[in-house]
Amino acid sequence: LLWAMAKLVDNGQERTPELNETVAALLPHVNAQKDQFIPQHIANLLWAMAKLVDNGQERTPDFNEAVVALLLHVNAQKDQFIPQHIANLLWAMAKLVDNRYEQTPGLNEAVAVLLPQVNPQKANFKPQEITNLLWAMAKLVDKGLKKTPELKDAVAALLPQVNAQKNQFIPQHITNLLWAMAKLVDNRYEQTPELNEAITALLTCVNGQKDQFNALAVASLLWAMAKLVDNGQEQTPGLKEAVVALLPLVNAQKDQFNAQGIANLLWATAKLGELVELNVATSAFESLVYRIRKNLQFSQEEISMSLWGVMVCCARLALDSNANKNNVLEQHMDDLLTRLENTSPENKEDRSIMIMAASWLGRACPVVRHYQKAISKTQADFRDQLQSCIPSLRIEEEKSLNSLPPVDLLLPDHNIVIEVQGPSHYVNGDFNTRNGSTLLKIALLKKSGFEVIEIPANMLWNQDLMKPYIDQIKTRIGIPPQEPGSVSFNRGWAEAAYVTGEEHLEEQTNPAKKKKKKKRRRKQTASNRLPPIMTQVNFSAQ
Repeated sequence: LLWAMAKLVDNGQERTPELNETVAALLPHVNAQKDQFIPQHIANLLWAMAKLVDNGQERTPDFNEAVVALLLHVNAQKDQFIPQHIANLLWAMAKLVDNRYEQTPGLNEAVAVLLPQVNPQKANFKPQEITNLLWAMAKLVDKGLKKTPELKDAVAALLPQVNAQKNQFIPQHITNLLWAMAKLVDNRYEQTPELNEAITALLTCVNGQKDQFNALAVASLLWAMAKLVDNGQEQTPGLKEAVVALLPLVNAQKDQFNAQGIANLLWATAKLGELVELNVATSAFESLVYRIRKNLQFSQEEISMSLWGVMVCCARLALDSNANKNNVLEQHMDDLLTRLENTSPENKEDRSIMIMAASWLGRACPVVRHYQKAISKTQADFRDQLQSCIPSLRIEEEKSLNSLPPVDLLLPDHNIVIEVQGPSHYVNGDFNTRNGSTLLKIALLKKSGFEVIEIPANMLWNQDLMKPYIDQIKTRIGIPPQEPGSVSFNRGWAEAAYVTGEEHLEEQTNPAKKKKKKKRRRKQTASNRLPPIMTQVNFSAQ
């Protein structure tokens, strides 16, 4: 009965007073007859109770007692559960925890005894069960469950099954699986080859089924991809194609996104930075921002995420000399900043976002942020080499300008900032595609009146690679370079061209190639940065 009622409610049945009374009448019987339940009963009952809570069922004392009674029997009958039971039970526990059910010793013990059952039966799990299990484990970890060896073994056992059964996953499975993997990575789960293979398989499925994802799925998928990028996920085949496939759906379904979906989409599109073409990103933002004022139920976290996303979009427009500026976006930025200020956030990240928005808008900011300073070896080596070449040059490190995040190197006498960009500044660490955080910092510094020189860290691995950069800095501060014929290499400096360290070395030994490239470089125009050598959020599953 409880399973049937939970199923009815899950399929849209109204929660009438009569239905609530029936549920309340049945709950005491669960505890009274607990010793008579077989494994299937236990699995179905816990699934039903989790589903009822997810649909608004009150957690009464009778409800809590029934859950406690059933959890005890999970431990007692642990060896008798088939794959379907294991999947439903772990899903139910994760859903209860997600709905603020306390992680009692009984619940943790039930999880602990079920996890070792996954590996021996891994070949028997169906696509829905694989999805439920990985979603449940990711959710439990996100809610504080320790990453025990048993949990890692269970995840490792299921990941190859994702690749093996990829053609059987429906859109909901794909969405929940990618969400689960992004959440595991966000909670420092090791990015194993099996994990990467599973992600690649799912991204291929996204492109193949792109027209079947609803608004919730689109927001969850783009959030997952951006979160993977944010956590240093290696270059993943199919990522860009999946993003390109999904973003047009934002405009098509713009009226169907709730506050959480809007915040996740603004954050994700911004985080993906230059992976998303500027006109596509701007179109997505314009489809969403008008909903912000209409949708009044934004949480503090959603306001903060939306504000950061809008700032990044404004930054990208400001850095592109050919883009039309969008005053409407800045109006939304101002509105979101006011709303965030009214929540008086204590979170450091929220305060940092407020400071950046106030700086952009030229507003006074009531909060102060103290930043941790970190000097990388690459940064220190370049500073030492620069100082050695120009002993009289004043160089400051990790300086916070206008309360913004610290810059790597500052030449205060010349109003020049030098940013040594490590792999974390780029999507997938490719030293080519800048992410949203990097774009925003550069735009804020430029807006504050500083000239910004960006140097990919992989161009500073030895002194020979450093030399053309140091020569260019000499030129910018009025010191002629020691060697004649040096070329400009930073597209961020007007009418300048770019040369990598490798090209510089090759040109010294191949004058004909140097002459040919020099002619080609004269045709290049500035675009605000050195090009590369090759170039909070909780989102519930459906």
